[in-house]
Amino acid sequence: MNWKAHISSDPAILFGKAVIKNTRIPVELILEKLGSGYSFEELLEAYPRITKDDIRACLLFASDNSKHEKVLSVAK
Repeated sequence: MNWKAHISSDPAILFGKAVIKNTRIPVELILEKLGSGYSFEELLEAYPRITKDDIRACLLFASDNSKHEKVLSVAK
């Protein structure tokens, strides 16, 4: 699956945050809810405009972005 088919970023929508396309639902919100224990079914019920593929795309987006993240070591 190509997450880019489900996620967009537009400076005119939520200051350019990544959102599920054709919604104002930020990717970070979906990730936070998944991390808090929400199931796909609970998310689909709470946000009827999204699909399972949208939720999967959020996970792939996070995975892809973490692969390209630079981590700096801080010496103590």
